[in-house]
Amino acid sequence: MMDLHLPASPPGGGSVPLIAWIHGGSFWEGSRTGLPDTLHPIGFHEHLLARGYAVADIDYRLSREAVFPAQLHDVQAAIGWLRTFAEPLGLDPHRFAGWGESAGATLAALAGLDRSHDLAALQAVVDWYGPIDVTSPGMGGPDEPGGWLLGGSPAQKPALVEAAEAASPIRQVHAAAPPFVLVHGTDDDAVPYQGSRTLADALHRYGVRAELIPVDGAGHMFAGASDILGLIHRSLDFLDVTLKK
Repeated sequence: MMDLHLPASPPGGGSVPLIAWIHGGSFWEGSRTGLPDTLHPIGFHEHLLARGYAVADIDYRLSREAVFPAQLHDVQAAIGWLRTFAEPLGLDPHRFAGWGESAGATLAALAGLDRSHDLAALQAVVDWYGPIDVTSPGMGGPDEPGGWLLGGSPAQKPALVEAAEAASPIRQVHAAAPPFVLVHGTDDDAVPYQGSRTLADALHRYGVRAELIPVDGAGHMFAGASDILGLIHRSLDFLDVTLKK
């Protein structure tokens, strides 16, 4: 399922850029209709729409329904559908961005890094505190989010090593990747901040534009951050420039 929110028509008509919003929830919970508690009070969608972006809230199969790559396939199917029908929907098929939080940011990053499906291509990625390696400590155990995503732990099931690499953005970086902005709380104890720094550094080594925005003292989902609205608009500023809105 997917919900599409359209902004007011741009001056003089024409098409609008799209943000594919991908929810978090450790891959095993959440839905397109939910937002982190930190975003509920500030009208997240309204700010994106006011800046002239369409927003597609995408559902995907959770890890207790299907193992990876089902989740990525669902995201790519949604993006491909939107691009196929971009003209009647008033969308600009050349200005699609993926924006995810936590597990959704991992899927947004993977969708951006996968260049094998033209219809599902992304021109920019906004990565809010996404895990970069589904086998990292606290993620990859058999009863941890990465283990459920893969259908087991690669340490115990060597046949899953290839799937683990495909599900980990840090293993998929290449020179043709789209621009990234990574926003992460420095005190995040669920998904450590160092992961976003590592991914940004890897993108830089390939010459890919990657902007890292540390949120000093903030935890997971930007808990304790003093200006979450400012983080939304900094992410939108990045998209404005990257997509040449």
